[in-house]
Amino acid sequence: MSQYVSVILNQVLLMLILVVAGVIAYKTHVVTKEGSKHLSDLLVLVVSPVVIFVSYQRDFDVEMLKGLGEAFGLSLLGFGIAILVAYLCLRKSGKYDVVIERFSVIYSNCGFMGIPLVDAMFGSEGVFYLTAVITAFNLLVWTHGVLSFTGSSGFTLKGFFKALCSPSIIAVLVGLLCFLLRLRVPGVAYSALNYISGMNTPLAMIVAGATVAQTNLLKVFAKPRIYYVSLLKLIVVPLLIVLAFSLFQLPAIVTLTVALAMAAPAGAMGTMFAIRYDRNAPYASEIFAATTILSAATLPLIVWVAGLVL
Repeated sequence: MSQYVSVILNQVLLMLILVVAGVIAYKTHVVTKEGSKHLSDLLVLVVSPVVIFVSYQRDFDVEMLKGLGEAFGLSLLGFGIAILVAYLCLRKSGKYDVVIERFSVIYSNCGFMGIPLVDAMFGSEGVFYLTAVITAFNLLVWTHGVLSFTGSSGFTLKGFFKALCSPSIIAVLVGLLCFLLRLRVPGVAYSALNYISGMNTPLAMIVAGATVAQTNLLKVFAKPRIYYVSLLKLIVVPLLIVLAFSLFQLPAIVTLTVALAMAAPAGAMGTMFAIRYDRNAPYASEIFAATTILSAATLPLIVWVAGLVL
C-alpha cells in the first residue's frame, strides 16, 4: 500500500504544478475567462468521454463486469453518506449559503480530478471502475442536486433525461456495449483516441488553475467557515466512506477507486449550478479553490488510511 501513497503523492504534486501553470496562464492573459470556458467545454464534451470510452476497450471479463456493478453500489452508498453528513453538519442559517456548502461537500470533482488520480494508481482498469462513480454522480446531481438548488419547481423529467444524454454518460453506455459485445476500435483509431485521452490531466488542471486564479486566495483562506466546509469534504466524508467500505470484502482496486473519487475536492459543478440558478457563485468558486489546494495534503492521507482499513 505504501506504493499507492507514493504514487498518489507524486500525482497530486504533478497536478498541483499544472494548477499553478493554469493560474499563471490566467494571470498573464494567455487564458482568458472566456478561453477557460472553452477549454472546459473541450474537456467535458470531448476529452473526458474519450478517456471513459477507451477504458472499456478491453477483453470481456465477467469479474470486471461484476466489479463495475459493485463500484456502482459503493458509489451510491458513498454519496448517501456524504448527503447525510452534509445535512447533519451544515444547518440552514442566514449567514452562510448552506445550499452551496452542502452541494460542495456531497459532490466531488470525481471526473476532472478522479480520472487522472485513478489512472495514475490503477491505469485504465481503475478508470473502468471509475465510470460507475461518474454515472452515479450524474444521476444524483441532476436529481437531488437540482432539487437542492431550486426545490421541486426546478426539476423536470425532461431536464433529467436531457442530462442523462451528457457525453460522459453516452461514453459509458457505448463503451459498456462494446465491452459486452467484444467490439474493439481499429489500431490507428485507437491510437488517435489515446492521444486525445492523454490531454485529460493537463487540460483539467489548467482549467482548475484558471478557476482558482479568479478568486482572491488571501480572502478565501481568511474565512474560518471555508476550513470547516473543507474539513467535512476532504476528511470527514472520505474517512466515513472508507470505514463503511471496510464492511464489505470487495477487491481493493474497486473500493480504493471509489473511495479516491469521493475524496477528491469539491466539484466545479457547484459553481456552474450556482450561476445557472442565481445563487452565490463566487462562494462556490472559493470552496472549489480552497478544497482543490488543500486536497494536495488530504488525498495522500486518505489513501494511506484506506490502505490500513480496506
